[in-house]
Amino acid sequence: MDFLYSIDLAVFYFFNHTISTGFLDRFFSIITDVNKWYIAYVILIGIAFFKGGRQGKIAVIGLILLIVVTDQTGYRILKEFFERVRPCNALSDAITPIGCAGGFSFPSNHAVNNFAAAVFLLRLFPNYKWIFLVVATLVSLSRIYLGVHYPSDVIGGALIGAAFGYLFSIAALKLEKYFMKK
Repeated sequence: MDFLYSIDLAVFYFFNHTISTGFLDRFFSIITDVNKWYIAYVILIGIAFFKGGRQGKIAVIGLILLIVVTDQTGYRILKEFFERVRPCNALSDAITPIGCAGGFSFPSNHAVNNFAAAVFLLRLFPNYKWIFLVVATLVSLSRIYLGVHYPSDVIGGALIGAAFGYLFSIAALKLEKYFMKK
């Protein structure tokens, strides 16, 4: 366990110290702040729901349900179970451009939610898979860079989210197939 923790710390310090710059502070602070993205979310969801036909409606409803499930699972169940202290609270030299968040660290809910959405959407809209994966990866990396999560929090969150996204995509694709037969 000490060996794995030392790898976790080395990767954390690479992102949090070695590549730390003012430009990346601003970039990752914007990327990580969900409040800055609400208008874009509403527009994209509206377009998908009203212009995407049946597949768009299934995607929007499935995505909303998925995020509710993953967000609550990560926040209410997993974080409370593992009770891992955030690096910004555990490490006195962590650089925290956005401050140190409260609560626990494992898993990163940003990673859980974004990878759940990415995997779900890439299965429904495979032509856009790289966009979904790049966005999920950047948001997840922002959490390490900003000093609020360890790399293992993000990797664990990404795996958990990807599993949920895959399961929800199976249901969405079956539902779409069911409606196509009717």
